[in-house]
Amino acid sequence: MHGLNHIASGKVREIYEIDSERLLFVATDRISAYDVVFDEPIPDKGSVLTGVSLHWFDLLDVPNHLITTDLSTVAALTDADRAEVAGKAMVVRKAEVIPMECVVRGYIYGSSWKEYSGGGGPTTEHLPAGLKMADKLAEPIFTPATKAETGHDENLTEAGARAHVGDELYERLRSLSIDLYTRANEYAAERGVILADTKFEFGRVGDEVILIDEVLTPDSSRYWPADEWVPGSAVPSFDKQYVRDWAESTEWDKEPPAPAIPDDVVAATRARYIEAYEKITGHSFSEYLEQA
Repeated sequence: MHGLNHIASGKVREIYEIDSERLLFVATDRISAYDVVFDEPIPDKGSVLTGVSLHWFDLLDVPNHLITTDLSTVAALTDADRAEVAGKAMVVRKAEVIPMECVVRGYIYGSSWKEYSGGGGPTTEHLPAGLKMADKLAEPIFTPATKAETGHDENLTEAGARAHVGDELYERLRSLSIDLYTRANEYAAERGVILADTKFEFGRVGDEVILIDEVLTPDSSRYWPADEWVPGSAVPSFDKQYVRDWAESTEWDKEPPAPAIPDDVVAATRARYIEAYEKITGHSFSEYLEQA
């Protein structure tokens, strides 16, 4: 992408400036766990993330940052550039990022369960006693966090979140996030998948609040096969949990450098991402790549 100004590099994404109003978002095949990026990529992971995001942007029909995936609209790219990122790139609107991760949980699991079972905290402050791991909550809960430039995001109490962005914007983001989660979970359920929790990001373009970044992907969400969900038990998920579980089985201290991911773990993780794409979208992943 030598013809574009590279403005940011995340654990997974590369962001380039096209002009004063547009950015190029590229989802790479990188994978991270415990905030550490591994050297070994997961083939096609970036295409899965982009394809799933495109599916949800279209289905949810809410204001968002997507302009097009037609890279011919970016004159600075060479044919080689376009071929390199086909299926992994989106041309998006520039937006002022709202500095709060909008997390919605329909089930208690992961860090939220750890917090709850350890006596409670910001993400579980409104929950009743007596819940089991992986229990479905009576209503989805909004558990926002600060957007950290590096390291971990920090969970916010409701009072802390209101102070962070203001009451009016908090209510708007909470309502929008829970609505999006509810609609997405209902859609996923029809396909035999549970959307246990997810994270949304929003930005402003003028006075308009829009959905930005990736949306409802296996990296930003916890998807479970519905027929394997049993409250009180661990539930397998369609995401990088396979890499996390493998990492936990090693003696790695979760500090850089990360250990090399074995080929069989790479292959199994790739298969889970592709399965997620196909279950969520109802389309063949190979067809998505052919059309990219």
